[in-house]
Amino acid sequence: MSRARSHLRSAFLLAAVSPLSATTRFGARRGLSAWPAPQEPGMEYQDAVRTLNTLQTNASYLEQVKRQRGDPQTQLEAMELFLARSGLQLEDLDQLNIIHVTGTKGKGSTCAFTERILRSYGLKTGFFSSPHLVQVRERIRINGQPISPELFTNHFWRLYHRLQETKVDLAVVEVGIGGAYDCTNIIRKPVVCGVSSLGLDHTSLLGDTVEKIAWQKGGIFKRGVPAFTVLQPDGPLAVLRDRAQQISCPLYLCPPLEALEEGGPPLTLGLEGEHQRSNAALALQLARCWLQQKDHQGIGELKASQPSLQWQLPLAPVFQPTSHMQHGLRDTEWPGRTQVLRRGPLTWYLDGAHTVSSVQACVRWFRQALRGRDRPDSGPEVRVLLFNSTGDRDPAALLKLLQPCQFHYAVFCPNLTEVSPTGNEDQQNFTVTLDQVLLRCLTHQQHWSRLDKEQASPNLWNSPGPEPGGPASLLLAPCLPHPVSTSSLVFSCISHALQWISQGRDPVFQPPSPPRGLLAHPVAGSGASVLREAAAIHVLVTGSLHLVGGVLKLLEPSLSQ
Repeated sequence: MSRARSHLRSAFLLAAVSPLSATTRFGARRGLSAWPAPQEPGMEYQDAVRTLNTLQTNASYLEQVKRQRGDPQTQLEAMELFLARSGLQLEDLDQLNIIHVTGTKGKGSTCAFTERILRSYGLKTGFFSSPHLVQVRERIRINGQPISPELFTNHFWRLYHRLQETKVDLAVVEVGIGGAYDCTNIIRKPVVCGVSSLGLDHTSLLGDTVEKIAWQKGGIFKRGVPAFTVLQPDGPLAVLRDRAQQISCPLYLCPPLEALEEGGPPLTLGLEGEHQRSNAALALQLARCWLQQKDHQGIGELKASQPSLQWQLPLAPVFQPTSHMQHGLRDTEWPGRTQVLRRGPLTWYLDGAHTVSSVQACVRWFRQALRGRDRPDSGPEVRVLLFNSTGDRDPAALLKLLQPCQFHYAVFCPNLTEVSPTGNEDQQNFTVTLDQVLLRCLTHQQHWSRLDKEQASPNLWNSPGPEPGGPASLLLAPCLPHPVSTSSLVFSCISHALQWISQGRDPVFQPPSPPRGLLAHPVAGSGASVLREAAAIHVLVTGSLHLVGGVLKLLEPSLSQ
């Protein structure tokens, strides 16, 4: 383990995110070590991923586990056993310099900002997060880059064989339930912890109120370890405060980014969207605290030496961000979050928002981006929504928030890149059946049609009242006469949806001829003509990170190499 620590001596960012089996989560973490491992004869990266997929819980068994769930504490106990079977002990993890971040919105972006800031100081970083977008190896990053397919393959087989040699029962079916009982919470001695924005998500696992979710997320707090959070609604903020007090964890409330900018230059963020300012504010505190704990010099001059109390929480230090911090925020990249790809007449807006609050932020970002766009000299502009949602999320509530964008077409498809799973092992999901995901897409279409009928009005665009997605001032001049109801379509996979939307006009996405019957539906046929003639096509892809990942795989082939 000493060699692993020497390779990962500076920082390890651990984002506790979507639930995964304990085996999958541990295998990813083990891969962060960088010493040589023997190559499995004849086994390639995709063979390792296919084997990893066999450890996924199947859909029917997952439903049984949910109904018969016992003491969630056993999740952590099982994780300790897996750790020991791999040849590691908790004491080995205690030696790593960990930043542990949780939340329901913005935790990945917060970690991306934090990691980039630390690298700007010349530190070597490791970063574990989930889910991945295109390839599973993205979950493990060294110095901001996903580990290579070879490194992932080598360490996967090393760990897989160790677990097989010591197995009592190979079936590992329980999933993490976030925060307190998530398998990542075996981390006992992080340097600092963070909680990003909280909202309703994974309610069947975490609880049906934000307060219950806050209790779960606050489970990562450790005695004497500083923790930071952003401004939350009063209920969950009180829960986090009480959780921290119970275990003697010093919890601080991050001041807004404006307070840190006062008297200095405005901070430029590498990630678009107003909501990213909250994530950046949290990242600055996490990075500064980590550097301070490690006696690093040049961590920013304090502006306020005696933090005031707000909401019965001490305010985190207000300081002047250093040039390293400024450069880190500016250079942060985090694909699939408020990402824009401009391709000829098509502009793709990609954001993996999947909760009410994150979709609200996504709508504000999308409308703001459209407001500042370059308009074509002539010809109509078309707005298209590509949407899917998974799990126990309420698709009707999310789709309602997207209505003010007034899309001309709403397209729904499952998170399947292609109809055939061949070559798409990184994105296979055995926790649901094909019938389930297709029926869910049809349900999405029904929700959209119902909402469209309820809210469609020629005067809606100029309504003076508040809108769920943002202020009424962000109005868009209609480019095509807006129909009374948005046309909607369901496709069997992401590739077919993109083929219909792009109509061969994306210079990078040039698939072979469309499958027979792609334009058989009347809406598909008439819409294809509109899309071929449009001067500009604006496509918002949202509702699921897995959907965004599938789209990126097709639009950015380099991510699969």
